[in-house]
Amino acid sequence: MNLLETRKRIMMGESIYDLPLRVTFYARVSTDKDAQINSLKNQISYYTEFIKSITNWVYVEGYIDEGISGTSVEKRENFLRMIDDSSDDKFDLILTKEISRFSRNTLDSIKFTQELLANNVGVLFQTDNINTILPDSELRLTIMSSIAQEEVRKLSERVKFGFKRSIDKCRVLGNSSIIGYNKKDGKMTINEDEAIIVKTIFEMYSTGKYGLKAISTYLYEHGYTNRNGGLFPNSTIRGIILNPKYKGYYCSNKYKHIDFKSKKRINVDKENWIIKKDTSGNVPAIVSEYLWDRANEILNNKTCGYLKKIKNKDCFKVTTTYGGKLFCSLHNKPFRRHIDYRSKRHIWICDELHKKGISACKSAIIYEDELDNLFKNFINSLFNDKDSIINHLYNLYLNNSISNYYKNEKDKINSKNKDLLLRKNKIMDLLINGVINKEDYYNKINELNIELENCNKLFNKLLIEESNDNDVINNTSKLKEEIEFELYIDNIYSDLFRLIVDKVIVYKINEDRHNIKYEIYLNYFNKKVELYNYETLTMF
Repeated sequence: MNLLETRKRIMMGESIYDLPLRVTFYARVSTDKDAQINSLKNQISYYTEFIKSITNWVYVEGYIDEGISGTSVEKRENFLRMIDDSSDDKFDLILTKEISRFSRNTLDSIKFTQELLANNVGVLFQTDNINTILPDSELRLTIMSSIAQEEVRKLSERVKFGFKRSIDKCRVLGNSSIIGYNKKDGKMTINEDEAIIVKTIFEMYSTGKYGLKAISTYLYEHGYTNRNGGLFPNSTIRGIILNPKYKGYYCSNKYKHIDFKSKKRINVDKENWIIKKDTSGNVPAIVSEYLWDRANEILNNKTCGYLKKIKNKDCFKVTTTYGGKLFCSLHNKPFRRHIDYRSKRHIWICDELHKKGISACKSAIIYEDELDNLFKNFINSLFNDKDSIINHLYNLYLNNSISNYYKNEKDKINSKNKDLLLRKNKIMDLLINGVINKEDYYNKINELNIELENCNKLFNKLLIEESNDNDVINNTSKLKEEIEFELYIDNIYSDLFRLIVDKVIVYKINEDRHNIKYEIYLNYFNKKVELYNYETLTMF
């Protein structure tokens, strides 16, 4: 039925229940708790039976959102689907319980009811007794929506007050999933199995000998994995080191919500966090304050030192031989790597051409394999005395490399053996003190014995390899052959090019894309070189 006709008949005294309308409903609950779910089921049952009981109405299947807030409509998929369906003339009237079910945002309530009216669809808010088909509905809707919105604001303030009181009492809020602890009713208790991981991280890192990656590898090799069974990410280990809870300190106020409507939150600067020593017993310490402070001092110094070194963040983008090295003579822009989809070969083109098209830059388009051939020959020409280099490396191998390598590897295995034996003693202490039972004790001991056996096998393997390598060293010609192979240009070309070449400026000759001159600036030879694509070399 046309909206204007419906309004006219209602204003002439007819009841909306007497009009031939296609009627649907909208139902929503804001949480997925059992009580709310039951409420939702009741709403669905009520509206389905109610609409079907009206003789003049045609029932249209309802729209339901479960466990979603009414503050904003952004995440309410079925609500938005209902708005879209209204433009397809699927129904004439929507029933809903009250304005707060529809939206607690005044602007949203008005916006969507107006959009529905534009699509010839009215909304009947039963509890509030507002029918948007009637002319005076917008004023009443604005007043009631404002009241609903104010209730949300008051609820938000009450929640904030509750958080503040919890902070004053050192009750732990937020995520319950924190390694080393179990959390219940705002109080944390130590999870002994996971606490071993936390202690190991702090003990290793505080020595200054191990980085985050090394600790992650160590934990994985010793059977300590994250909750998905994989390696602990560096970011997780860093977060554990930074978390004051592990030394028995309460920490909160790490972020704040912008407002109650958007629910977006922002991170708070660290100096504004609330950090204080827990005296209530809600946050028991896993490591000592000294150990925590020492680990954080090392982490802070490493982070600051690293950031000072890395001044040019573009260095992280280099993943190819020529990345950041080739520049266009016309625009002084770097060349970018692409695929020529016709030939399936890699090509290098000016960034200006990449962004704006062929008409923007007339510089050369270069095949990568042609660059490889050209520059390999060029670099080979810089090293005429390869025999002296081989002899020098031979002497290094002979005097240092092999013996130092095997010594370091054997020391690592011996250190691991000592650690495993120490852990066996600790497990024995746990059994004696009644912390673990005999079954757990034997399981742990068997695991450690297997690791010890593997260490011994690896040690014996190293002894055999060391003996074989010493045989190679004693065979001078064989060792020199191995060194010469390692110096073969294809094996080290990419690293050598990036080491020697500072930058290359690409020129066209006589406006011909295929006739190219490369002006090469070298890092260590104090020279500028001109190289042509037909391999004529000129040095300055």
